[in-house]
Amino acid sequence: MTISNSDSSIDPQNGFCSKTLIFHSLRPPSSLPPPSSQLSVTDFIFSLAGTTAKTASFIDATTRRTISYSDVPLIVRNLAGCLRRPPVSISHGDCAFVVSPNSSYIPILYLSLFSVGVSVSPVNPASSIPEISRLIRLCKPAVAFATSEVVHKLLEVGFTNRIIVIDSNEFDSMIRVESNVDDGTTVKISQSDTAAILYSSGTTGNIKGVKLSHRNFISMIAGAIAGNQARSSPAVYLCTVPYFHVYGLSLCIRSVAFGDSLVSIGRFDLRRMLRSIEEFSVTHLPLAPPVVVALVDSGNEDLVYGTNWRSVETVFSGGAPLTVAVIDRFKRQFPNVSLVQTYGLTETTGGISRTAGPYESSIVGTVGRIIAHCVAKIVDPNTRAGLPPMSRGELWVRGPFVMKGYVGDKEAIDTMVDSDGWLRTGDLCYFDNEGFLFVVDRLKELIKYKGYQVCLMHSKLAKHAIVQVGYPDESAGQVPMGFVVRRKGSSIDEIQVKDYVAKQVAPYKKLRRVCFIDSIPKNAPGKVLRKELIKMVISGVTSKL
Repeated sequence: MTISNSDSSIDPQNGFCSKTLIFHSLRPPSSLPPPSSQLSVTDFIFSLAGTTAKTASFIDATTRRTISYSDVPLIVRNLAGCLRRPPVSISHGDCAFVVSPNSSYIPILYLSLFSVGVSVSPVNPASSIPEISRLIRLCKPAVAFATSEVVHKLLEVGFTNRIIVIDSNEFDSMIRVESNVDDGTTVKISQSDTAAILYSSGTTGNIKGVKLSHRNFISMIAGAIAGNQARSSPAVYLCTVPYFHVYGLSLCIRSVAFGDSLVSIGRFDLRRMLRSIEEFSVTHLPLAPPVVVALVDSGNEDLVYGTNWRSVETVFSGGAPLTVAVIDRFKRQFPNVSLVQTYGLTETTGGISRTAGPYESSIVGTVGRIIAHCVAKIVDPNTRAGLPPMSRGELWVRGPFVMKGYVGDKEAIDTMVDSDGWLRTGDLCYFDNEGFLFVVDRLKELIKYKGYQVCLMHSKLAKHAIVQVGYPDESAGQVPMGFVVRRKGSSIDEIQVKDYVAKQVAPYKKLRRVCFIDSIPKNAPGKVLRKELIKMVISGVTSKL
């Protein structure tokens, strides 16, 4: 909801309604198609997109492959047609598992699958074999897409359905413009159908499959377009954030609706990113917070200052808040570049707040104002009473961007979203008197390591009790740290603990620190007091790390 002139109880300065204790969006309104109309997110995007033949839609910096705007709709239809025909034969309601780093083919694949009602379930290619096995059991895919480098992981977990290798001649032949295998039939897709299954830790720390609908993505794109400023020439985005993450997935598909060019560089590499900024005259740079930290790190000065930043207008940062010190260093180092911070969850289909324009970007610490279609509450964690501006509490949000649910976990969705549609973010926040949102802390047990979610662990390791916490770190935001209580007579050491965990998880989930303690602090109900553990380390109570 956006404020109207008749809403006299809503403060136009901050969007707060004194009657309902709800914060409303101050952003320009945007129109959405009727929820009952049959429409895929792909068709919605193509209804907005231009078809300028000379404009590059997708650019692969590694292979130099370029796909023009005029070719995108045809390629998407052709690939969709190939996938619906034998031997693949996917159909409406199926799920497709995607294991791949960023490339110019991934947005095409997503749009093709969306167009025929197949839900996309992309995962981190660095995921371990046990993790991939667990995710496959969760989403039950009918087909899998993977690069040649990681396809062995699917074979090792015993995936028996069809596997298509993305960097193969077979896939190349499917997306050729001249293949023309579109059979002309239309798949009827409801906006409530599941478009994607992404993975999140929710508020409990257990991995969950988040079901995002076509309606969720349509509302996200419509809201972004409403706040987008008109340009004389297309923007050029260099997307370094992974397309398997809601942040990257949203950017890669909405670029078509915006008429922008999207450059992919595969796995992130700072030098490759800086070279691509110059080579492709990049104007917009979506980054994970650790990359922003790397740009202002004194150790990278020669590399960064040796890059021509003249074309860069905006750097986006999302996934975790930047510290005030990093923001200050960035503004001093890049005075002509706007730093835009965003806030969102997988469960909200990505960003639900962002800064816009020089004034908003100058406000240190804020993640901006909430988007169109979004309403929010700041709720007292104990009483659940709504709170006014400048009061800290848990952020609750509601809108058409809120997830459809979790795969096979009704109890979790009932905990996360109440009967009135309010999603509990688990984040401690406040709105100021101008309607700007500030994220203060997390209430939920979750580590944010370099923008990635890491589930907190409390388990038994060969009869040793181990508790995982997020230890503060400027570069990574937090690093996974393990506290271990040795069983009597044991001599298990830090290396053994780290090696054990490393074999079970993706690289970004590995323990970076280990500390041995005599006992695990808990409250009366038995909940682990993780903040007490952090205080023990900082105060030097524990043994040397």
